[in-house]
Amino acid sequence: MRREGFELAVSRPRVVMHKDEATGDMLEPVEEVVIDVDEEYSGVVVQKMSERKAEMAELRPSGGNRVRLKFFAPTRGLIGYQSELMTDTRGTAIMNRLFHEYQPYKGDIGGRVQGVLLSNDAGESVAYAMFNLEDRGPMIIDVGEKVYAGMIIGIHTRDNDLEVNVLKGKKLTNMRASGKDEAVKLTPPIRMTLDRALSWIQDDELVEVTPKNIRLRKMYLDSNDRKRFEKSRGAA
Repeated sequence: MRREGFELAVSRPRVVMHKDEATGDMLEPVEEVVIDVDEEYSGVVVQKMSERKAEMAELRPSGGNRVRLKFFAPTRGLIGYQSELMTDTRGTAIMNRLFHEYQPYKGDIGGRVQGVLLSNDAGESVAYAMFNLEDRGPMIIDVGEKVYAGMIIGIHTRDNDLEVNVLKGKKLTNMRASGKDEAVKLTPPIRMTLDRALSWIQDDELVEVTPKNIRLRKMYLDSNDRKRFEKSRGAA
């Protein structure tokens, strides 16, 4: 697809639910998960898996200061966990998954708690503007990257979405400062891989995949359309 120049937008992945014909209950796929990890990281693995509605079935030493953890976890809770597991365990964990069975719905699983920073206009990102926005949250784009209105450019430190201007450069005047201007030093942006982006986005967001870039955007680029969508979703 990349060689042919195709582009596509992908929404948040969802698992296929089944309905129990006998009881009418909603059933979801559950997987058997086996994780081999160093003992010092076993605590964070158990915590993260419990947050994803996983039930621990076994914990035993596997030699060399490592332990083997066995869980039964809903598939929807495991979406995107591979990259987070590697981060939590410094890349030392090994995870194997196998479909187990369909079980009754486990309830809501907590998702992303932060909002996003959105570009309010089209153009190229400017270092001066990005530097002034660093207190709003980390960026996921580089300097000089082309952006458009409704494109996700960063992660907000709060739980709401915020439109910002990353195109605003420093005003130039004929007056020269007495001292030398300090060079703008930016924090390196967060790199979003396809797997991480798909697990991170919400239901009203999309991942744009092109031959050269992976971008994140809102499903509705216009702010008024987004407000109408939120109202209709709240009413539903």
